[in-house]
Amino acid sequence: MTRTLMTVFALGLAAAVASAADTKYPLTGETTKLKFVGTKAKGKHDGGFKTLTGTATVTDGNLATLKIEVDIDTTSIWADDAKLTEHLKGPDFFGVKDNPKATFKTTKVEKADKVYNITGDLTMLGKTKSIAFPASVSEAGGVFSFSTEFKIDRTDWGMTYGKGQIDNPVTISIAVTSKK
Repeated sequence: MTRTLMTVFALGLAAAVASAADTKYPLTGETTKLKFVGTKAKGKHDGGFKTLTGTATVTDGNLATLKIEVDIDTTSIWADDAKLTEHLKGPDFFGVKDNPKATFKTTKVEKADKVYNITGDLTMLGKTKSIAFPASVSEAGGVFSFSTEFKIDRTDWGMTYGKGQIDNPVTISIAVTSKK
């Protein structure tokens, strides 16, 4: 009986030590700025998402172990024009009534020179596609920082409205400063 209790205690202690090595940083609309730029022949529009929730997890201070999981509230979309904001919420783009959230989860992180190459699954409009992008990532003094800018093709998720008038590539920029 004593041996069994000691084994259970040792396993519990080992699990506690292992999980203590994970540092979780909250990803929210306050800690994370998620913006986009859509372009067309006669100009561009800036926008983004105000509300998101998730975590960035680093194990033992090793940034190559980075795991990001985030839920993006698509109803919080904004653009530099109020009429455009409402159009983006509609079925031509995000269809927020039927698709109130988008998600991103990392699947691979690799150190490369001065950046990390991040690969993950982005789900929007019920479709999941793998995306990859370089990012500057750091962790120091209990603060996690992450920044990137990259392009995705909106048509990969079925956003085909304005074909030939609105450019398919959309520039995404993300900036995170989060404390544990």
